[in-house]
Amino acid sequence: MLSVLEELFKLARERKKNPIEGSYTNKLLKDKKFTKEKVLEEINELIESVDKNSNKIHEAADILYHLIIYFEANDIKIEDVMNELKNRQK
Repeated sequence: MLSVLEELFKLARERKKNPIEGSYTNKLLKDKKFTKEKVLEEINELIESVDKNSNKIHEAADILYHLIIYFEANDIKIEDVMNELKNRQK
């Protein structure tokens, strides 16, 4: 299960280093404002889908993807986030 997330992080890092023309991922990585708008949009769609009890899994997947790309576009390393979470454990 976590291997899917790891692959998405690898993809984001690879696309950042080696852009592919026409790639949606590269469009997000290149345009931080667009990426921010997509994260906010996807969060709202997830909340709405939970309220309506429909399409929750699809919307949750969308937000995870866009958040991963947002992290990479803004140089937020998942390793640092995981360390912060570990440090918060009591």
